[in-house]
Amino acid sequence: MVLSRLETDWRLPFGLRAHLRPLLVGLSLLLFLCVNVFAHGVAEGDKGYIQEISGVNLLPFVYLGAKHMVTGYDHLLFLFGVIFFLYKLQHVAVYVSLFALGHSATLIAGVYYGTSVSAYLIDAIIGMSIVYKALDNLGAFQRWFGFQPNTKAATLVFGFFHGFGLATKIREFEVSSDGLVPNLLAFNVGVEIGQLLALFAILILMGYWRRTRSFISHAYTANVALMCAGFLLMGYQLTGYFVS
Repeated sequence: MVLSRLETDWRLPFGLRAHLRPLLVGLSLLLFLCVNVFAHGVAEGDKGYIQEISGVNLLPFVYLGAKHMVTGYDHLLFLFGVIFFLYKLQHVAVYVSLFALGHSATLIAGVYYGTSVSAYLIDAIIGMSIVYKALDNLGAFQRWFGFQPNTKAATLVFGFFHGFGLATKIREFEVSSDGLVPNLLAFNVGVEIGQLLALFAILILMGYWRRTRSFISHAYTANVALMCAGFLLMGYQLTGYFVS
């Protein structure tokens, strides 16, 4: 089983001897993402469009929501970690639904009620969610603390933070109050459409990878790289918070 192989690798000093080259490749890609970290936010052209329009504009907001999710690599990294060891579609559906529920609730509520929290801190927590999921996949909590956190509850809670992170950014763009609720609902529908499209692509790639021998040999490395990505995002956002 994959987990038994991971248990063997975990006894190594982070498995770096066996997986150094792929780990470095993964970290190089992650550093590239961090250089372009603002891609997670809303593009300047979209920002100007949001500020200029008023009234109900369902299709444009559906498009903007879908675009955000497909290009929101922090969300996709978390989803990648969530489904990494989920082999049955019904299990994938449960976890993705929990994430979508949390994401939708705080996205809509955060914008509608005008909740104000530093976007840097929220995004740092989103980075922490990626670290958590990677450690969970590696079985770290069982080894270090002797217990397994409730993975469904954690997915829901971190979903709240992922949605709240986007809400803090949308509020900065001063969306018109005219048609706000329908537009927010349309945006959220777009987010879920984008999530399904991204999830479909990830499942296809994961399905192919799982049928190869490299999945067993590199599953550990992939989760170490995922954990490093989360730490990089956390560090970037915390640095932004303290220097801004």
